[in-house]
Amino acid sequence: MSAQPKLMSDLEGLAHQVDPLSRRGFFLATSAAAAAGYTLAAGPVRADAIKTDTNGLTVGDAKVKVADGEMPVYYARPANVQNPPVIMVAMEIFGLHEYIKDVTRRLGKLGALAIAPDYYFRKGEDLTKITEMPKLMPIVNSKPDAELLSDLDATAAWAKSQGGDTNRLGIMGFCRGGRTVWEYAAHNKDLKAGVAFYGSLVDPDTQASIWPKSPTALAPQMQAPVLGLYGEADQGIPLTQVDAMKAALQGAGKTFEIKVYQGAPHGFHADYRASYRKEAAEEAWKEMIAWFKKYKVLS
Repeated sequence: MSAQPKLMSDLEGLAHQVDPLSRRGFFLATSAAAAAGYTLAAGPVRADAIKTDTNGLTVGDAKVKVADGEMPVYYARPANVQNPPVIMVAMEIFGLHEYIKDVTRRLGKLGALAIAPDYYFRKGEDLTKITEMPKLMPIVNSKPDAELLSDLDATAAWAKSQGGDTNRLGIMGFCRGGRTVWEYAAHNKDLKAGVAFYGSLVDPDTQASIWPKSPTALAPQMQAPVLGLYGEADQGIPLTQVDAMKAALQGAGKTFEIKVYQGAPHGFHADYRASYRKEAAEEAWKEMIAWFKKYKVLS
């Protein structure tokens, strides 16, 4: 790993997590984790990961038409509810695996038509089955922002065609998906609110050709209020970067809030990973709900 170029901040945060196997309960065997639908590249999967049922929900897989094909998505919505608000779920680098699907169901339980698009589908690989970071990273790092934003626009349009109320459109995401939240908030004038869980704020120079502007550089262009949720112990996203983002947003007169959880590492909400911190995760989830309610995404 040391011979590779500078790591993206999300991967940097993952690489420096302290392994708490001896003090955080037992973990699933690799075969069991794979059978349960979790990604394997992120490391050991916690046996007590949160599992959200489908009672009261309509859930499933679908295909969304995009410029050059059909993109798989997973969705969850409250059954027999007309015109629910729409919340898009921007996934981590690990693909559309069980944790992301579970979060989608949690949002469905809150009354939203929640949709997680698999926007890495063009590479023809199931990212959840990849076990090695060196194989995974070139795939996710080759995704151009222009294509990503177009895929999200197509997801929102599909949600509208399914009866979702895109006048109450929100987006939330984790890790690389947290960066996506910031990027989309600068892109879509119709977005009502976004919530970014430990999304990277500064991009490496090597990505400039396909990622023209980092979230911090885009601060003056933010068109929707964003809540940023960060860990004080995240070794991939130092607090100096978080403070710089705050200053940029304040200087541009934007509506935002950033909360930092003391002692929390990168991935503190990821209840399937060793990085999970229950108290910070639960508090951050409550903050997310309040944010979406404040800006009229959720009732």
